[in-house]
Amino acid sequence: ICLQSLVMERFGQETWDKLSSLPGVQESFMTYMVYDDKLTLHLVQEACSLLDVSAEVFLKLFGEHFFVFCKKAGYDTMLRTLGGTLIEFIGNLDALHSYLALSYQEMNAPSFRVEMTDDGTMLLHYYSDRKGLYHIVPGIIEAVARDFFDSKVTMMVLNQSEEDERTGKKEHVVFLVEQTNQAKAKRPVYDNILRYAVTQLSNAVLTLMEWVCFIYFPGIPHCTFSPCYPDKLWVEEKAFCHAFPFHIVFDEDLKVRQMGVNIQRFLPGLQARDATVDQLFTIIHPQVTFTIENIRKFINSQFVLKSCKDTHTTLKLRGQMLWMESLACMLYLCSPKLRSLQELQDVGLYLADLAQHDVTRDLVLLNQQRLAEMELTNQLEKKKEELRILSQHLEAEKEKTETLLYAMLPRHIANQLKDGKSVEAGEFEVCTILFSDVVTFTSICAACEPIHIVHLLNSMYSKFDRLTSIHDIYKVETIGDAYMVVGGVPVPTGSHAHRVANFALGMRIAAREVLNPVTGKPIQVRVMNHNRKTHTGKPIQIRVGLHTGPVLAGVVGDKMPRYCLFGDSVNTASRMESHGVPDHIHLSTSTYRALKDAGFNIQERGQIEVKGKGLMTTYFLLGNLLLSEESIMGREVGGAGLYREDLYGQKTRAPMEPVPRTRAHQTQWLPLPGTSAPLLRPPTTAPTHPQADSVSYCEPTEPPIDGPAGATLHEDQGPRG
Repeated sequence: ICLQSLVMERFGQETWDKLSSLPGVQESFMTYMVYDDKLTLHLVQEACSLLDVSAEVFLKLFGEHFFVFCKKAGYDTMLRTLGGTLIEFIGNLDALHSYLALSYQEMNAPSFRVEMTDDGTMLLHYYSDRKGLYHIVPGIIEAVARDFFDSKVTMMVLNQSEEDERTGKKEHVVFLVEQTNQAKAKRPVYDNILRYAVTQLSNAVLTLMEWVCFIYFPGIPHCTFSPCYPDKLWVEEKAFCHAFPFHIVFDEDLKVRQMGVNIQRFLPGLQARDATVDQLFTIIHPQVTFTIENIRKFINSQFVLKSCKDTHTTLKLRGQMLWMESLACMLYLCSPKLRSLQELQDVGLYLADLAQHDVTRDLVLLNQQRLAEMELTNQLEKKKEELRILSQHLEAEKEKTETLLYAMLPRHIANQLKDGKSVEAGEFEVCTILFSDVVTFTSICAACEPIHIVHLLNSMYSKFDRLTSIHDIYKVETIGDAYMVVGGVPVPTGSHAHRVANFALGMRIAAREVLNPVTGKPIQVRVMNHNRKTHTGKPIQIRVGLHTGPVLAGVVGDKMPRYCLFGDSVNTASRMESHGVPDHIHLSTSTYRALKDAGFNIQERGQIEVKGKGLMTTYFLLGNLLLSEESIMGREVGGAGLYREDLYGQKTRAPMEPVPRTRAHQTQWLPLPGTSAPLLRPPTTAPTHPQADSVSYCEPTEPPIDGPAGATLHEDQGPRG
């Protein structure tokens, strides 16, 4: 958790997301769970690789952040009370770890020991099972010295080795610690004044106390305190063994000389003649071999012993070692190390077995409550993590559902339906509608298997659907081989005709990439010593018709609701398609007016008889003089938006012309006649496009189909020729 906090605070959430997404790195951690050291080392390695820093720099930074993290976690007061100096602070770290082990039973904490040499040099001995993490120590100690003791500390590694005298710790690192007081350098004048004032005040108080003691207590010495020891110990041996039921006295050879009554009861083997303490106990902390020399070296540490001979119950003792020089014996004053009432029962003890003055009584009861709170917190964190994962899955499924819904209905219409609102029908003054169908589709269906027809339509419609996203037009529906789109609905836009026209040009290009299943036969070709399947034959041909005019749009139906268009403009667009020519884009007069002088290559077809409409002057759209095929198909790499309103976010009903996509055709913006909308001036040298005289007209092989005004697609919903 601390490592996650460090990366997020120092390097940002994005960096942690990258780190947590790496293989073997989990995304989140729980507070009261102990994780494997391999995961810690793996996290450190991946973080160093991702941030491009050395392990020494990163671990030292982690040590500084770990100190701040512990303070924020509620250990500030506890840390401040460990000692009045840096030496005392370090000397009590093992005791703090012993306390924390009550809550974190699987915690494997390092051990610290301060050694002062004859010349006053401070050496810090660091012992740990986690090899390679000793760079954390300078970061922690320097942060502690700076925050708690207002001093600057520099640390240097003097020695690093495998510790022979220890039984479990694998690494022993000796640091040279140099400490300088920053306060003296910062405020020398104020410190001197304050020191002088305190000295004078102390002298005055001591003088006053000496006069009081001399006048009122002439028989009592008024010098500094010195303890008074009795000539003999006024404690009976029996009373001492009952007052301290868990204590052991052993000599330099580890022979047991004395023990408390409860230790005798639980470990009767110690009563045997010439029994040694190392026969029944092993030292858990500090992890040293069981010799008097090693014990005296760590005399200021808290010792934890564990019974090793009794197979039924394991008794752990925690206490202090005291060396008695006159007797050449070691006194171990201890109490059972217990975390909960359950452990008390497992060992076979009762609260009555603990001495009345022993704080282990209160500690067990308090820790029992703390363990219950930790278990509850752990369960809440697990539930929180489960909810977070479920929320992610739910969000992913929601995105899938919304993507499917938005593919069926316009986004704002779908959002209104999701909110339970009714969607009112809306009238659009002007829009451009496109219909298309496949030439000789009836014959193709008769000559092919149904699955081939499905593959044909899926391949063709997938290409068309991609183009709708490129030109930002709305796909209304498809029935059979008929495909219908509209520009300017449901979101009005001034460039609706240009978008649909470019889309139609893209449709014609895409259709040439789809082979006719009747004429296209698969063959085997050999490429680079590999056999590959390819097709030969003619591509399919489509008819496309466009019309510009007003429509009424709205949602119809409760089951599978569709956003449909109604009005005579829909019928006219359908007539443009049905009276069109294969592989050509047929335009009505209104669409021609919207596209003329806008850079499109348009050929007049002349007057034709349109069923239900009479004589109409229509046109063929041959190409776009301003855009390449790559731009129309959305294949140009690094290009900007095709339309100016895409570039600047403008929404206008005035015609808006396409933006040039190549440097070769530099253009200028000119106003259209009769409007303030900008127009692209065609380049002086236009790209090569099919000319009007190259158009061969081919009348439809089937008569046009009539249909009522307002139909969304043709009345004949079956296959068309």
